[in-house]
Amino acid sequence: MKDTTPDDDTGSTPLDDPTTEVEADGGNRPQPHTVRLELTDEPGQLLAALQPIANNGGNLLSIFHERGNLTPRGRIPVEVDLECPPDRFEAIVDALRSEGVNVIQAGAERYAEEVIVMLIGDLVETDLSDTLERIDECGSASVADVALSAPDGRDDVSSARLRLATRAGKTTDAIAAARDVVADKNLHIIEPLTEEVI
Repeated sequence: MKDTTPDDDTGSTPLDDPTTEVEADGGNRPQPHTVRLELTDEPGQLLAALQPIANNGGNLLSIFHERGNLTPRGRIPVEVDLECPPDRFEAIVDALRSEGVNVIQAGAERYAEEVIVMLIGDLVETDLSDTLERIDECGSASVADVALSAPDGRDDVSSARLRLATRAGKTTDAIAAARDVVADKNLHIIEPLTEEVI
C-alpha cells in the first residue's frame, strides 16, 4: 500500500522511498541454492518433491531431471536450483526429508567423505533395496555405489560392497546407522577403521 502522507519536517521517510530497504523476511535477501534429489520413477513424484520447496518460501529457478541416468537404487537424480533467504534453506531441506524425499546434496552441504563397507548374509532375501534406503534415511550418508555378489543366487549367502558418501565429520554416524540396519536383518558388516573411530 502506497504511503500518501506528505513529507514534513520531522525527518520521516515515506514507505515508498526507493532508498528504504524493508523486506518481508526481516532483511534476508534471497540467495541461490542447489538441492540434488533422488526420486522413484513414478507419476507425480517430481511435483510432490517440489511442493515442500514452494511451501517453505523457495522460488524455483531451474530443474534438471536426469531421466536416462539411474542411481544405484534405480532412482532418477534430479537437480533443483532454487532461490530463498539463507535462513529458510534448512527448513526447505528438512521439509523435503520429512516428506520422504532422498536429499543427496543440499547447497554447500556436500557429501565430502567416502567410506566402503561390506555386507554379508541373505541380502536378497532380506530386501537389499530396503537395506539401502534405511541407510540413506539416517541423513549422514548416501549410498553412492553398490556391487552385489550372489554366486549361488537367492538360496545362499551373498555379499555387497557399498560405497557410502558421508557428510564431513559424520563417517562414524554413517557406519553406526549401517550397523543398526544390518543387526536388524541378521546380516554381517565388515567396516573399515577410520580416524574418527580410532
